[in-house]
Amino acid sequence: MSAQADERMSPLLFLAPMAGVTNTVFRRLCKNLGADVVTTEFVSAEGILHRNERTQRYLEFHPEERPVGVQLFGADPSRLAEAVKAVLDWISPDFIDLNFGCPVNKVVSRNGGSALLKDCPLLARVAREVVAAAGGLPVTAKIRIGWDSRSVNALETARILEGEGISRLAVHGRTKEQGYSGQADWAVIAAVAGAVAIPVIGNGDIDSAAVALQRLRETGVAGLMIGRAAMCHPWIFREIRAAHRDGGAVEPPTLGEKWEFILAHAGLEIAWWGGIEEPAIKSMRSRLMSYTRGLPSGARLREKLQHATSLGELHAISEAHLHENGCG
Repeated sequence: MSAQADERMSPLLFLAPMAGVTNTVFRRLCKNLGADVVTTEFVSAEGILHRNERTQRYLEFHPEERPVGVQLFGADPSRLAEAVKAVLDWISPDFIDLNFGCPVNKVVSRNGGSALLKDCPLLARVAREVVAAAGGLPVTAKIRIGWDSRSVNALETARILEGEGISRLAVHGRTKEQGYSGQADWAVIAAVAGAVAIPVIGNGDIDSAAVALQRLRETGVAGLMIGRAAMCHPWIFREIRAAHRDGGAVEPPTLGEKWEFILAHAGLEIAWWGGIEEPAIKSMRSRLMSYTRGLPSGARLREKLQHATSLGELHAISEAHLHENGCG
């Protein structure tokens, strides 16, 4: 089999859109590590229509990120349709993604995100009007399996969305009530994949290459969407790709490779902030905390990183940490 044919058989790997995490810098880094498809942080229809500075930052992307989508949320079909037209007038994404899965109360209380899982007629109208407004640009969607354990309706919502012209569906295997607790229900994800003709992307608890390959074998999904694991270990995309290709265990990145990545992330973040170091480093502080998971002397390292405000300080922390652990 040719390398080209083998590549076509590879699963699609998606970086999940995550508020405060998946900006253009992090998306580019994950693409370089093997993510196939990325999506902006979710933005409200109203934010798009007001074209404020924050929204502009959310929507910024580089050509190397393609295929890249813009994820929207809201509950007013006509306003969402207007927002789609504004996005297409403003930038040129490869697809529009509708968020029907966010469980955060400040979104749900505005009838957005997973709130629409309780109102299938409204969900259908939103999808219908957005698809029409997109004018042929693919529209995808992300759902959860239901509002709570008593109303798991992913099969119903998937069929509705397929019928309204949604071209691909990501399914997070938890209910809104679960938030990010408990375990994702991949049996429901598999049932959805078997019930609709459009590609279904599975999401939830994929934290290693071994788990990723197991989910692909057992569920019939067209691809995998990875969120929280990528926050701490973005190398997971590379590891899944290699495991799928070779079928064996993949060597994890060394401590030196991890620090090289962290410093590269910081440098790109500073460049995105126009070279202003302190706000850039502060903006990615939660990312720095995530990267320390599993590192030796992690608690002490996090304490140092909490006070860092410049790239020079990060380099000094890196050099000291590598030296302490016999790497330099």
